[in-house]
Parts: sequence; C-alpha cells; structure tokens
Amino acid sequence: MDNNLLSKLREDLEGDVQFDNLTKTLYATDASVYRKIPLGAAFPKSVEDIRKIVRFANDENISLIPRTAGTSLAGQCVGDGLVVDVSKHFTDIIRVDEAKKQVTVQPGVIRDELNEYLKPYGLFFGPNTSTSNRCMIGGMVGNNSSGTTSIQYGVTRDKVISMKTVLSDGSEAEFGRISTEEFNQKIQENTFEASLYKKVYNELSNKEIASEIKENFPKPEIHRRSTGYAVDELLKTDIFGGDLSYFNMAELLCGSEGTLAFTTEITVQLDPLPPALSAMVITHYTTLEDCLMDVVPVMEHPLQLCEMMDKVILDCTKNNRAQLANRFFVEGDPAALLMLQVSAHTKKELEDAVAALQKTIANSGLSYANPVLYGDQIAKAIELRKAGLGLLGNIVGDMKAVACIEDTAVALPDLKDFIAEFSLIMKGYGQSAVYYAHAGAGELHLRPILNLKKSADVGLFRAITTDVAKLTKKYKGSFSGEHGDGIVRAEFIPLMIGQKNYELLRRIKSYFDPKGIFNPGKIVDAYPMDQSFRYEVDRKEPEVDTLMDFSDSQGILKAAEKCNGSGDCRKTDKAKGGMCPSYHATKNEKDTTRGRANTLREFLTNPNSSAKNRFDSPEIKEAFNLCLSCKACASECPSNVDVSTLKAEFLYQYQEANGYSLRGKLFAYNTKLNGLGSKVSGLTNAVYDSKFLGGLLKKTSGVAKERSLPKVYSFNFDKHLQKFDNKKVIKSKKVVLFIDEFTRYLDIEVGKDAIELMTKLGYDVSLYYAESGRTFLSKGFLKQAQKLAIKNSEQLQKFADAGLPVLGLEPSAILSFRDEYKRMTGDREVAQKIADNSFLIEEFLAKEVSDGNLDATSFTTNAKDIKIHNHCHQKALSNQKVTFDILNLPSNYKVTIIPSGCCGMAGSFGYEEEHYETSMKIGGLKLFPAVNKSSVETIIAANGTSCRHQIFDGTKRIAKHPVSVLKEALKD
Repeated sequence: MDNNLLSKLREDLEGDVQFDNLTKTLYATDASVYRKIPLGAAFPKSVEDIRKIVRFANDENISLIPRTAGTSLAGQCVGDGLVVDVSKHFTDIIRVDEAKKQVTVQPGVIRDELNEYLKPYGLFFGPNTSTSNRCMIGGMVGNNSSGTTSIQYGVTRDKVISMKTVLSDGSEAEFGRISTEEFNQKIQENTFEASLYKKVYNELSNKEIASEIKENFPKPEIHRRSTGYAVDELLKTDIFGGDLSYFNMAELLCGSEGTLAFTTEITVQLDPLPPALSAMVITHYTTLEDCLMDVVPVMEHPLQLCEMMDKVILDCTKNNRAQLANRFFVEGDPAALLMLQVSAHTKKELEDAVAALQKTIANSGLSYANPVLYGDQIAKAIELRKAGLGLLGNIVGDMKAVACIEDTAVALPDLKDFIAEFSLIMKGYGQSAVYYAHAGAGELHLRPILNLKKSADVGLFRAITTDVAKLTKKYKGSFSGEHGDGIVRAEFIPLMIGQKNYELLRRIKSYFDPKGIFNPGKIVDAYPMDQSFRYEVDRKEPEVDTLMDFSDSQGILKAAEKCNGSGDCRKTDKAKGGMCPSYHATKNEKDTTRGRANTLREFLTNPNSSAKNRFDSPEIKEAFNLCLSCKACASECPSNVDVSTLKAEFLYQYQEANGYSLRGKLFAYNTKLNGLGSKVSGLTNAVYDSKFLGGLLKKTSGVAKERSLPKVYSFNFDKHLQKFDNKKVIKSKKVVLFIDEFTRYLDIEVGKDAIELMTKLGYDVSLYYAESGRTFLSKGFLKQAQKLAIKNSEQLQKFADAGLPVLGLEPSAILSFRDEYKRMTGDREVAQKIADNSFLIEEFLAKEVSDGNLDATSFTTNAKDIKIHNHCHQKALSNQKVTFDILNLPSNYKVTIIPSGCCGMAGSFGYEEEHYETSMKIGGLKLFPAVNKSSVETIIAANGTSCRHQIFDGTKRIAKHPVSVLKEALKD
C-alpha cells in the first residue's frame, strides 16, 4: 500500500498510525506460531478515530486486525492488513453499577487491574486466564476466554451484558439484552444494524438450520466452547423457542475474534468476591492416567478450580528463577498433579470442605501425596501454574511444545477415554506431548513437541491437528475451548460442526462484514494452518558470531527465539514485579521484552539482508534504546529471555560496525576518569558543582542538565581497615570485601561503613580492589569487559579455592561475577565456582543470621522505621528478603520493602539527556511516591549507587546503603 495514504490517515486521526519496518516487525507476531507482516499499526484515541479507520479500510480495500495485548495462541492478532491496537488509549473503566453488579469498560482494560479497581465494591470479574495480569477485556471477549475459575464463574460470554461497536460501514451500534418485543421493533428499522437482526432471525428461525446446529455443534454441557460463531447460544432465546426471555447479539460477537464488528465499549456482569478463606489440596500422581481418573470424583465437590500440570511443565519451573521458589509444594517427581481449591466463609466450613475432599481422594487411592496449602501458599501455587505456558519456551533448541491442539474440551465423563485415544494418536506419531489442563472443565492443553523449521514436522503439525480434530468430533467436543479458532483451528470448523453449519457462519460473516475488512482468515475462509510461520521452513539459518557465550541457548538467535510471545512483559507497573520498566512508562510494544526479542530475531534472520554484520540495524537499535538492562526479564520472563545480555552483545556488535561515540566512551571508561578525578577531588567536585562548568560538562557529554553529578573521592581503605582490625583479639571468620569501582571512588562512606560493621561484628576482613566491568558491559564495550573478567577471575578463583567468600556492596558489580562472567571467561566451570563464592554482603549476613552466628545482641534496641528499595540486579539474580532480614536484626526496627520496580536510573541510562524524562517517569510510578509518603524520620535504604542518586534527584531524600544503616545501629 502507498505509504502516502497511511500518512494521510495519520493526519486525520487524533491518535497515530505507524508503518515503519520496526512497527511492522513488532505487530507481525502474537503468542502463536504465526507471522504475517502487516501494513502498519494504528493507535486510535477515540471512537471517531475507529470510525475513520473503518471507512479508510472500506475505501482502500484493506483489512483491519483488532488487537489488545496480543497474547493470542491461535494467530488471531496477525494479518497482512492494518493492525488496530487499542491497548494504549482505550483503557478507561467508564462506570460501575453496584445495584446491577455490572461494570462498563473500554476494551483495553486489563483484567487484573479491573478486579483491583472493583475490590472496594466487593465485586470482581470471574473469568481468569493465565495471562490475567496483562490480558485485556476486549481480547477476552474476542476469544470468549475462560481460565481457571470457569467451573465456578463461567466463561466471558456468560458475563457480557452489552457491547458498543463500530460496524463495517462505519456506523455505531450497541448490542445488548433486548426483549422479544424490542427485537420485533428492531427488525422493522431501516438501518444496517437492524438488517443484522433481521438476517440472523431469518437464518435461525429456519427449523432445518436450527436442527443442524443442535445436531452438530459441541455438546451443550461443555461450557468452554468457542468453535465458530455462537449461533447455538442464540437458539436458547424464546424468539427461537428457547427458555431465555431476552435476545443478546453480543453473545454472537463474543468469541467472534473481531471478525464481525469493532468493539469500543463492553458492559459485563460481576460476581461478589469469593469467600475469604481458601485451601488447596494438591494431589500427586505417578502416572497421567491415575491423575485423569481422579478428575470426575473430585469434581463432585464445589471446587473453585481444578487444574492439572504434568511433569514437563513442572520440570520447566526448575530452571526459572522466579518460579523456583513456587515449587515448594512439589513432593518427589510426579508425572502429573491436580490443584484442587475450595473456599468457605468460616474456618469450620473450610475444614469440612477440605476433609470431604480428602475423603474422596483417599477413597480413590490413586495419589501418593496430597499436601494442603493455605493463604499465600495458594497464590504461589497458582502463580506457578499461570507461568506454565510461558515456561514451555524454556525448552532449549528448535523443538518446541507447539500450540495447535491445546484447546480441546470434552464433557467430563468423556475425559479419560478421550485422553487414552489421544495418547494412542501421539504414540502413533512417535510424539511426546505436554499435558496442561483445566481438568475440571474437561479442557486439556495438549501440545506436541515439534520443530516447525522443518518441513517434516510441519507435516506432522497438520496431520496431528487433523487427527485430534477428528477425535474431538467423535466425542462431540469443542476443538476451540477458550483460545479461539484463529489461524490454527479455523480450517477445521467445517469438520467440527458440519459443512451446512459452516456455510451458515460464512453467511453471518457476510451480513456483518460484506467487504471482509474485519480480521479475515479467522473463523471462515481460513488462512492455511501450515503456512505463514515465524520461521522459514527448511531454510539454512545464518551463522551469528558473538563475543559472549550463548551456548546455553545454542546461540544468540535461539536465545531470542525463546520468546514465545506470551506477553508477560506487558504487565504494567500496577502488577507485581519489575518487567519491563520502559514499557511501564511508554506503553509501547517496542519497549517490551517480547518486542526486543522479536526485533532481534527478525533482523538477524532477515533473508533480504546483505549486511556482513546482521546486528548493524537501526531497527534493533531503536528497540533496545529504552532497555535499562535491569534484568527483570532474566527472572520474570517465563522463557528466561535475558534482554540485558542480548543488548550488551548488540551494542558491541553495532558499535564495532559503526564506531563508539564520545559519550559512550566517557561512561564506559567512567572508572578510569573517576580515578584520575579523585587525585584532585576538590577541584573535580568544584567543577561538578559549578553551574557554568558543570553545565558545560553536561552539555558536551550529553548528560541531562537536570541531573546532579556524583562526587568523586580519594580514600585509603587499607588504613581504615587497620584502624578497626581486631583479628588479633577475636578468632573470626575470614571474608573478602570487594571494593568495587563505585565504592572506591564514589561511595566511599559505604565502603568505610562496611569495614567498620564487619570488623566490629568479629569478621576477619581482607580487601579486594577491582573494577567489575559493569560500565563496559552497560555500554557494549565487551572486549574491555572480557579483559577485566579474565583478569579478575584469576584472583577470584584463588579466593574460591581458599574458601574465602567474596562480599560485594554494589549489586551490579558483585553480581556480574555470577552472571556475565560466565559468558566471557571461556571456562564455565571456573566461572560457576566464582559465582558460587560471590555474595551480596546482605546475602552473607542473612546466612550468618540463619546459621546462628549473628543476632540482635550486637545492635541497638532503639526504634526506627526503614523502607527498602533494592537494586534491580538483586531482585533478578538474588532476592530482596536478605536485605529485609538483616535490617530486622535490631529488635525494634520496623522494616518494609517498597514494592517498586526499577528506580529508572540504571547506571548511565538516567543521566543521558534523551532518556531523562523516561527515567524520571519510571521512578515516579512507585518509588518516588513511596519515598515522599514516608516521614522524614523514616530511613530510606537502597543498596544500589544508581538507586541512591535517583532517589535524591527525584525526592531530595538521602538514601543509605543497608550496611550503613546497620553500622549506625551497632551498640557502642
């Protein structure tokens, strides 16, 4: 399409239209296996914008692909038309009707954020997907989403009261519950909307058509069914001889995947909040068959959820930093387990419910362990289960658990036999599968493990899907239980519901969308399910050489390909965790972990690229531009996509091709400059403080004028250690205190306090001076970082061999020994030994407390309030509890952790003039408000040097390193 036309459309909109190569790349994929390059992406700000976009599509004969979070598993959100992303601007909760227990929202409202908003009303929206912290109500309506709670609260279609839409002619229409009388009045009108009612009535009032629907659609007792359009639901109304006293066209639109109309507003029914008390029994099984046999008997109880995970999923959690702690309930090595939750209003009711459930479980005798979880334990278990789909991306290499037959739903009595036959099909193909299920709803996420880069496996992809579709049809099940038809399953709709019913769906599509502008290729007239993959089939992949070692992922390309698009990185700052801080600030897809991984994959594998260095791409540079290298993705991304490391390699490769900037060199060699400046620290700091000279320095080096420059110092730490050295008096444990580049020249008070603290606590302290290489890593100077890593490793190995733990004060410095050094020293075994011997000082002290070597007797009994903000690298590579534990050593210290993500400074990032605004916006989301709300007497603790500077610049409060807080708390 002529870009001038898209430019003109952009001028006509209040919102935006983007059609550059990067945008096309970002919107070419979703969470499915498919990839289609769109014309671009539109970001409407108003209903009028959407009407203009629809009219444009009609005039220019292009298609529109509606999109919210883009977490679709079936390819609903990809197409070669114009993607219309409502996730950025259509995010308002419009009104709550407490009397009716209803809420009206725009389609871009996130499900979990909606429920947080509704808590004060004692209400919530029941359908609950595994993506609930980023999926949006519009997407849930499009797919008729269900989730874990459907056995209690139903599916999205059950909740939709009304929908405001823009129809294919650009007119607006609201579809909601209307009586028979209102229906009869509606079909008398002379509007496009009225014609839809009339045509649907003419179709469904035909007894032969109605009979065909009842005969061939999935069993009505299967409440998870999204196969095709829900014409079977409309037959339940009294207009067509059913029991319902109202007709609601919104039930047809729900699950239509944006193929019939463009939704702008949704009203849904809410439920009272679940009972406050819950318990979860987790039954463990040695075989999958035993697990499935227990589903029917346990479902006789009023369960809140009944979920299944198999060994493949559970094994994935062993290698995920964030989920490892959530495995606490797993006993032994189960082939599968069921998560069975019951709720009650009183403790007695809960005890009775658990006892009754345990009796049923005991009577079957099929499980070997049945732990019962309460309170926060349940949340952790559910978090583990929710991460399941993303965790499948942890399978290293090209063989992946492929979403194609992962949405089958059958009636509960058919479940065991269905699985038995399914297993035979898989064995016939020599396949293993991943079993991950909403077992209580009869829905199984069954995934074959295939390599869709190979034509043989693409053949299996179609063959297996076809055979399972036939099996599902045999049991009159739903082939699309909750994830929709999309590209992957739409081809099979004629098989699933019969050709006559399929032709009915085609006619309905033509009534609503005569020119086919709304999301074509989904549901009817489907795209081929075995084409348009993310990867070219049977293509020889380019060899991509890197300086860093990515062998744990079989190379950097496969490290990027681990991203399966599940979109965990699209959660906002209102959700738990820190991923991804720049997305929290901008709400732009390019600023997500997914966006960066997709961009890297796309341009490293671009078949049209003739570049010798495939990293030499302005699109990759733009995608990584706002990455703060916070490493939240390294722990929070279920697929362990570590963008920080990918960015370091990219920057190195890009700069090797294009040269290193002056500012980049200034930041990278900051330690050397600080060392020189410290020799004349008085003069250096005077320059920094000077409005003129300091301002000139900032301007010439590209530092934001609003930033304060950190002071440099010269200090003799060896002499300070001698002052407090007491090893002649006390036989103590020997430790090595790492005086890193930041402590040595910038944060000398922290180093002094650490020496005093450790020696007064009786430790035999030795000092180790070294530059970690963090500044080089952050700016992509990998040769220099590698040289330091190799040099440091020689001494660090000696400490490890001698059993001398190395303690660090600056998280980004000490934790590089655990992280990047493994990729740069050339000896992973030695690097792992060094990593295992390197500790944050808080980690070491917390272990001493737990071992009984350190207690409150050394500290004051005065009362103080402390709020902690921990460094991002600590959150990702260690944990926050260690800092919390040691600051609780003084018996009357009241310590809380600020639930903040990244502070926004991230080393040099926040100093750079073009990043200053984003940096402060990130800090202003959670951290600054928490600091500002605290009293002036409250101590703010932050162990990162960047964090402390950001807190000062953002709040004018001075934050202290935890060791400084503890040093001040020592008894005289």
